Amino acid sequence: MDLAPAPNGESSLKNPVVEVEAVDMASAEVEESLATENTVAIEAEGSQSEYETDSDDSDWDDQSLFEDALQVIRDDQLRDGVVPGACTLDEAIAFRNRLHEIGKAAFVEETIARDTVTAKKLCTAFGIMPPGFLEGAPDQAYHPLLAIAISREFSRRPKLPQYNSIDDAVKLLQQSKNIVVLTGAGISTSLGIPDFRSKDTGLYSQLEHLGLSDPQEVFDIHVFREDPSVFFSIAKDILPTENKYSPTHGFIRLLQDKGKLLTNYTQNIDNIEANAGVVSEKIVQCHGSFATATCVKCQHKVQGDDIFGDIKKGVVPQCLSCQERIAQDALKPQGMKRKRSTNGTHRGRKSDGEDSSEDEDYEIPTPGVMKPDITFFGEDLPDEFGRRLLHHDRDLVDLVIVIGTSLKVAPVAEVPGILPRQVPQIYISRTPVSHTSFDIDLLGDCDVVVSELCRRAGWEFKHEMIPPDEKVDITAVEGYESRHMFKVVGA
Repeated sequence: MDLAPAPNGESSLKNPVVEVEAVDMASAEVEESLATENTVAIEAEGSQSEYETDSDDSDWDDQSLFEDALQVIRDDQLRDGVVPGACTLDEAIAFRNRLHEIGKAAFVEETIARDTVTAKKLCTAFGIMPPGFLEGAPDQAYHPLLAIAISREFSRRPKLPQYNSIDDAVKLLQQSKNIVVLTGAGISTSLGIPDFRSKDTGLYSQLEHLGLSDPQEVFDIHVFREDPSVFFSIAKDILPTENKYSPTHGFIRLLQDKGKLLTNYTQNIDNIEANAGVVSEKIVQCHGSFATATCVKCQHKVQGDDIFGDIKKGVVPQCLSCQERIAQDALKPQGMKRKRSTNGTHRGRKSDGEDSSEDEDYEIPTPGVMKPDITFFGEDLPDEFGRRLLHHDRDLVDLVIVIGTSLKVAPVAEVPGILPRQVPQIYISRTPVSHTSFDIDLLGDCDVVVSELCRRAGWEFKHEMIPPDEKVDITAVEGYESRHMFKVVGA
């Protein structure tokens, strides 16, 4: 799926939901695209709207497109000098700090324009390994790549150096009063609901039988409109079957009960937050949910439970309201029936004197499909998402906790960069992310991490999935002062 940056003056928060994809850096088409689009990014600053901050969020999509395709250089590799021709770690840190201090245009003028450092070497300061296909090329050939590196670094929220340890994370929990929690599929996997991107167990890895060119097309609104059976063939696999919730959902409820939860922005469509007792006033379901469904023809809305039976059978649920209207229409005399268009609306009757063959023209109408009120790729996010984030939470938030998401779907993935940079941020998931900087990374099973944090905070936190005598081993990740690994002892 192609992504496009938001035009100047428009918020990317208003864009349809999109999946961030990698592309082939070696292709000539990409090189040409980079040369035309990204050179501009390093030469001038764009204008900002109220939806954009100094993090330059409008560039996020372009940067993230290449996130998986680029070969990344880690800071420990720069520190150990294992990459020939690369910056030292001290040089890299100095370049990064300078970029944030003076901005992109001035930084390019100070470095590339004055020939104080080559573009090839400068790429390494921002964690990008110069690709082999550019080896031997003139330094100007590295400019498009450097444009991506600079934009990505400039949009990256700088880590707050005063927050690093587990104790720091616990104190932040104890002291904060307005916590924004951003959650993804990882907080529901312990309930048997698959995430989407895990290599062997994720939902996308199991969809080859559908014959899609890209597995994420199962959530594409255009594919749904053409053939809703594609979505409903897998919908039962992501539908919550029991009224349960995970310890991580319980943790969010605990924050609410302690008066600390400002908002839970959830990308999940399973509506399990409601099972945990998180009130609707505290939740923004960024991608909608299965809680309700709407007919694509007549817009009749029902509770999600009403169509769960069909979904569990893999059947396309049809609108009962449409069926009732069709049944009533069938009782009318044939000449009183009106021809229906393919979208279910009545066509106009023919005027008097026109040759009419109502009996022949009449088409048997079909009921509309009940579409769960989830946000498909290509559909806009609910207005409440941007409105609450920008005009309420951004002024109040004092701690951000991101749990169980790889931050690969825009525009929700932009949330950490949109919130004020001085607000501390904690990341909890099995694996770290590289395109966003958090102050503290707590890696491991989400349920284990949050329960251990509660124990250390002195909070009573009970859940049937967390053994009362559970002991957790926490180790620092080598080369990272603020990255910690959680593992249950004996597991």
